[in-house]
Amino acid sequence: MFKTILKIDGMMCPMCESHINDTVRNHFKVRKVSSSHSKGTTEIISDELLDESLLCDKIKKTGYIVLDVKTEPYEKNGFSLFWKKK
Repeated sequence: MFKTILKIDGMMCPMCESHINDTVRNHFKVRKVSSSHSKGTTEIISDELLDESLLCDKIKKTGYIVLDVKTEPYEKNGFSLFWKKK
């Protein structure tokens, strides 16, 4: 799994967050997407790497500007079926 973090310019309110989230969900297969207008970020969790240029293009068409994209491996924290010996 992968975590993609976008720095986005132009989000001013919760409706802006919703526009970004809907755009990502409608064009990419993702597990989770959440945006914060106050931080100017969108975080996406996906099974596969996302096409960064296509992602930026789709968001740009909604009227927002992607300033930066970072992708890193993602492991869900917390619950595990295996006990680890310390």
